[in-house]
Amino acid sequence: MTDILDLAFSSFVLIIPAYIANSVPVLARGRHPIDLGRSMGDGRRVLGDGKTFEGLFAGLFFGTLAGAVFGYPLHSFLLALGALLGDMLGAFIKRRIGIERGRPAPVLDQLDFVAGALIFLYPIYQPNWEQVVFIVLVTPPIHILTNYVAYKMGLKKYPW
Repeated sequence: MTDILDLAFSSFVLIIPAYIANSVPVLARGRHPIDLGRSMGDGRRVLGDGKTFEGLFAGLFFGTLAGAVFGYPLHSFLLALGALLGDMLGAFIKRRIGIERGRPAPVLDQLDFVAGALIFLYPIYQPNWEQVVFIVLVTPPIHILTNYVAYKMGLKKYPW
């Protein structure tokens, strides 16, 4: 039992900067879209109004701060940046395949930011496979629950 608790604790300490970075932009309520309102050749927005400079900077700041508390500022910066860019890549993919902002894309919505975070962290730290599996398994239900709570609090338009 201690091994599972140690794994859970080490995994959450590792990924918390990404979770924070992915959550904070909703609170930032940004007004300046990263894609500057531009569309691609397919007529769809590059990212959409949900990806803003305010959200990017707030997520990067608070995600980095969250990890720095544990004494790993570079790790947390890379996790936060990777999470935000992974989420933007997810938004880009959703736009390209015709999924509008706010509409669900199961698995992509829950794991794009985690994949980005772990990829950005990899050059300086490689989590063990147990941590990666744990994070991949617990993130979707956590993501779904926190989105539902944000919806009930009036922070999100949709509960997903």
